Amino acid sequence: MHKRHSGILLHLTSLPSSFGIGDMGPFAYAFVDFLIASGQKYWQLLPINPTDGINGNSPYSCSSAFGGNPLLISPEMMAIEGFLRPYDVKILLPLSEDKVDYSKAKLFKDKIFKIAFRRFQKEGDRGDFDRFVSEQHYWLEDFALFMVIKEVFGGRSWNEWPRPLRTRQPQALKDFARRKFSDLEKVKFIQYLFFRQWHKLKAYANGKNVAIIGDIPIYVNYDSVEVWRHPSFFKLDSEGHLKFISGCPPDYFSRTGQRWGNPVYNWAQLKKVKYSWWVERIAHDLQMFDYLRIDHFRGFAGFWQIPAHEKLAVFGRWVKGPGARFFKVLSKRFKALPIIAEDLGEITPDVTELMKRFGFPGMRVLLFAFNGDMHGNPHVPANYPVHCVAYTGTHDNNTVQGWYHHEAKGHEKANLHQVLQIKFTPRILHWAMIEVLMRSRAQTVIVPMPDFLGLKEKGRMNIPATKVNNWQWRLKAKALTTPLAHKIARITKKTDRFH
Repeated sequence: MHKRHSGILLHLTSLPSSFGIGDMGPFAYAFVDFLIASGQKYWQLLPINPTDGINGNSPYSCSSAFGGNPLLISPEMMAIEGFLRPYDVKILLPLSEDKVDYSKAKLFKDKIFKIAFRRFQKEGDRGDFDRFVSEQHYWLEDFALFMVIKEVFGGRSWNEWPRPLRTRQPQALKDFARRKFSDLEKVKFIQYLFFRQWHKLKAYANGKNVAIIGDIPIYVNYDSVEVWRHPSFFKLDSEGHLKFISGCPPDYFSRTGQRWGNPVYNWAQLKKVKYSWWVERIAHDLQMFDYLRIDHFRGFAGFWQIPAHEKLAVFGRWVKGPGARFFKVLSKRFKALPIIAEDLGEITPDVTELMKRFGFPGMRVLLFAFNGDMHGNPHVPANYPVHCVAYTGTHDNNTVQGWYHHEAKGHEKANLHQVLQIKFTPRILHWAMIEVLMRSRAQTVIVPMPDFLGLKEKGRMNIPATKVNNWQWRLKAKALTTPLAHKIARITKKTDRFH
């Protein structure tokens, strides 16, 4: 990210489709074409790992750091590639095109995966599939076991499984794998479909010189493959129960802080194995994406650790992270570390020093620019360093229009003219914000798609510290018009960012 460019933040689930959720189908390719027509270099996504309804379908709450989310697999692409017949893709009941309907989408896709797998067992070419299984063996075997055992025991968390499986006794796992061979193959087959479609989509984008920015949640769920497979890498007691959980102290989003509930890492144990699990994770994600935005980057310098029995995050404390030792290991392993550090919230000098030492750009969010001292506020465009990634807002913010009409306080509205220093009316505030951001010194600018569309709060993706009615916003197929692409392109050219 050493040239002036810009991009759009739009998660795959938000794309149009006929199947209740956006996916890696034809409209994903159409969106790449829209990025090109509007002069954009980057497509930024949210995490694409498996999610579940228990955690509100949050992409930041994953059951595997390596697996792909089956809901993102396109039935249309499966039909094009011969895994389904056209009539298999026919929908008997209409699915919503306005919001993601996770439960109905899952029911439909589970049905077509079953059809595709049966057909693959009878007449499929196993060569490519076997290569995939062999190449991904380091995570795929455990992922398949985890998913099938979980299904056998009614979705219960791994710590509630029978002891031989819970503690991964080799003979118990071997016996289970023998009994459930076909079910394990099906899980692997679905992952094969996911990665096959993903790499084709990424190749299409890269072929058009569009780079994909992926998103890595720093933490994984307690009920995840990773914690089951590597309990010593997390702060658990001898029975595998949580001792401490993750979160953050009081901040912009919550007066009592946020209690995320993920297990925190046992960095002392990870250091003994030269951070091997993290090295594998970064290697995996560098094959998936061109750039990696690491959510809650400050956790590598220091993290908020809350005793598991406490109900409020305010009872946590800061604990030192692995710091430079960890990134030295990564630097020796990889030629380049194209990392974007999510450095929002309470940032201490050690975090800034860590980013500076390894050359990681941080983030700036324009919606945070209108509160407090305009001279010292790092989110005011006049204060941006060149080496940063600037946003109007993130997935956790309201849209620009939603913020102005429902959240902005009087003094924040009064500061708009001082910060933006251009004429605007509330109706076109989102365009004024986008132009000011594009004009800034920041090398990279990312704008969420709802802000380009001028949507109010109905375009918001997530409200932090809540678990319902999030991650549902979807783009309407007719919204990506040629006039919109041309308008974005004009601003991009005018601010010397055109790709």
